[in-house]
Amino acid sequence: MAAVTTWTGREANALRQALRMSVTGFAEHLGAARRTVAKWSSQGNKVHLRADMQAALDTVLARATSDVRERFEALVRGGTSGALAGPATLPVRDTQTHTGEGGIHDFDSDGDVRRRDLLTGVTISGIALPNVAALLTALVAPRPCNIEPIALPIRQFGREVAAAKTDYQACRYEQVLARLVALLAAVEPTRAEAEGEQRTQVDALASDLYHVVGSVLLKVGDKGAALVAAERSARAAESSQDPVAMAASARIMTHALMSNGHGTQGRQLAEDAAEHLRRGSGLASTDAVAVYGALLLRGAIAAARDDNRDNAQAMLDEASRAADRLGYDGNDRWTGFGATNVLLHRVNIALTLGDAGTAIALARQVPLDKIDLAERRASLFVDVARAYTQWGRYEHGLNALRNAYEVAPEEIRCRPAVQRIASDLAVLARGRVRSAALDFAQHAGIRV
Repeated sequence: MAAVTTWTGREANALRQALRMSVTGFAEHLGAARRTVAKWSSQGNKVHLRADMQAALDTVLARATSDVRERFEALVRGGTSGALAGPATLPVRDTQTHTGEGGIHDFDSDGDVRRRDLLTGVTISGIALPNVAALLTALVAPRPCNIEPIALPIRQFGREVAAAKTDYQACRYEQVLARLVALLAAVEPTRAEAEGEQRTQVDALASDLYHVVGSVLLKVGDKGAALVAAERSARAAESSQDPVAMAASARIMTHALMSNGHGTQGRQLAEDAAEHLRRGSGLASTDAVAVYGALLLRGAIAAARDDNRDNAQAMLDEASRAADRLGYDGNDRWTGFGATNVLLHRVNIALTLGDAGTAIALARQVPLDKIDLAERRASLFVDVARAYTQWGRYEHGLNALRNAYEVAPEEIRCRPAVQRIASDLAVLARGRVRSAALDFAQHAGIRV
């Protein structure tokens, strides 16, 4: 079929339906805001897309299967304006929210099936991670049958949680998975033996532990289970009555809500939690300032994904003021917060809002020598790769992916976003760049 000359909301919506994706899923696939994709759906050919989104849709259509292309062509022929009148046999995946005694649990409609697959050790994001199955079992089972629950001395428990945080930030995911499985089994026995002030300490540590669990699950694409872990982080933090712990747990809850399609709720939670921390603590400690700023950055991302530019900019600016107040690039309360981190988020948010050129210009301003955390450095290179690929500068995109792989190989093998970039390069690049992209994907263990 012929390529689309000019993408309007009508053609974009046809492609979404042909792919059988929800509005939320299509937005995540493109790296666009959900509100933007919803506008395409509702306003049809009245909306003319920006050049960067035109290029992104060209990419998606180019790599689509023949079945998807046939459905797309039929939908384009069948609709005339506004939302396409596609056939009723094109289902999209909805998100179902269930609220029970354990709090809010948000799963895709096929989440239970996927979770059963995970518990048997499926391949996630192109790589086998059998320890993910063990992690999920440890998360959902009160007493994992293959692990003897043993109470740990509080100092040891704290050291182990800190080690898990360190492994995660260093992108040592296989290592952190094994550590988390053992720690989850130790939470309740350790808490049961603690009393008074010590129990409060265990609760705060447990909140950090569940935060890491949620972060890892988001990395491997299990958004529903990540929300369960985030809820447990929030519950443990509330039990501790530590205002910094409660605000820190709101970071992972915001991330999980956002990843499950609840961007508005996630942004509001981050905003409210940051304000509560500011008022309750007076931002008197470096931990409080760092968590406050990191919460605002997470909220800014949620706002950007909801296409709320003004709110995203306001939260970025307030986070920048917090970074100035902190005065250095650090890792207080495992936030990696500071002025450099604010700039990294400006890159990501520009890309989320569809401004690939702005994202690249901002990325050139980042002082790489001030990024100590492998996870943050690799994420920057992935954002740059995605921006260059959307911009049609495929060799630059490939070089950025190579840089990310040198920093954190497990990060590159793990992230679904990297697979999409690698697949785009394999489809869109030509000649030696395409051959190099395929060689890189094979070497890195990325399926394209």
